[in-house]
Amino acid sequence: MHTHFKRSPYALLSGLFLLSHPVPLLFHLLAIAMFTLLAAGLHATWSVVAYIIAAHAAMQLAINFINDYCDRARDAVGKPEKPIPRGLVRPREALILGYLMVGTMALLLLPLPPLAWGLSLLYLTLAMAYNLGLKSTPFSGFVFALAMPLIPLYAFAGVGRSIPLLVWLVPVGFLLGVALNLANSLLDLEQDAANGARTLAVALGVKRAFLCGNCLLVGGALLILGLHLTHILPIQPLILAGTLLATALFLLAIWLLTGPTKPHTTRKIYFYLVTLAAIVLAGGWLTGGLI
Repeated sequence: MHTHFKRSPYALLSGLFLLSHPVPLLFHLLAIAMFTLLAAGLHATWSVVAYIIAAHAAMQLAINFINDYCDRARDAVGKPEKPIPRGLVRPREALILGYLMVGTMALLLLPLPPLAWGLSLLYLTLAMAYNLGLKSTPFSGFVFALAMPLIPLYAFAGVGRSIPLLVWLVPVGFLLGVALNLANSLLDLEQDAANGARTLAVALGVKRAFLCGNCLLVGGALLILGLHLTHILPIQPLILAGTLLATALFLLAIWLLTGPTKPHTTRKIYFYLVTLAAIVLAGGWLTGGLI
C-alpha cells in the first residue's frame, strides 16, 4: 500500500471524506433523523433530538473508519481506489479516528436515558463484531438483522417514549436488515468469493441473493399489511396505502433497473433502492402508527 508520502491538506480531507462512506452515512443520518423526529412528536426538545442524532452519527463514523482499517489489506488488492490503499489516510490514523468517534459517541450519549445508552452500545458491539470478522461469514446477514431494529428503538428510548408498535419493529427490522445486508454484500460478491469470504450473499450466489433480498422487502411489506388487516396493529389507512404504494414503486424500479443479468455497476443502484425502500417502509409504518 502506498501510505508514506507527503500529502496535501486537500488530499487528507478528501481521504477523510471517503473514509466516512458518505452515501451510506447520509442514509443513516436520514433514518435516525426521521425516527427521532417521529418519536419526539410535536413537543420535541431540540437539544435531546440533536444529541440523539449526533451520537448515532459519531458511532456510524467510528464503524466506517474501523471498517476500512480492518479491510485495508483486502482493499489494497481488490479496491485500490479506497482512501487507505491510495495513501490519503494512513491505517493508524483511521484507527485513532475510530476510537475518537467512539469516545465522542459516549460523551454525546451522557444526557440521554440509560436505555438509549444500552441500545446504542449494543448496536456498536454488533457493528464491530461485523467489522472484525463476522462480515466474512453467513452470519453477516443476521448481524444486520439484529442491528437494524435498534436504530428506531434507540430513537424512541432517547426521547423517553414507548409505544406498542415498537415490539413489532424486531421482526420487521429483521426482514429489512437481511435485505440490506444482501444488497450491500452483492457489491463485492465476486471479490469476497475470490478471497475466501463466505458471506451470506456468497453462500446464496448472485441469483438467489437478489431473489431473497427482493422477497424480504416484500415480506416486510406483507407483514405490516397483515398486522393492519388482522387488527393486531392497525395504522392510519391512507398512510399505509401510500407507504405500500411507494414500496411497490421501489420494487418496480429494482425489477426494471437491476438484477442478476444486469451489469455489475447496477448493483450499487440496487443497494440504494433497497435502502430507500427500507427507510420509506419503516418510516411510513411508524408514521401511520403514531397518527
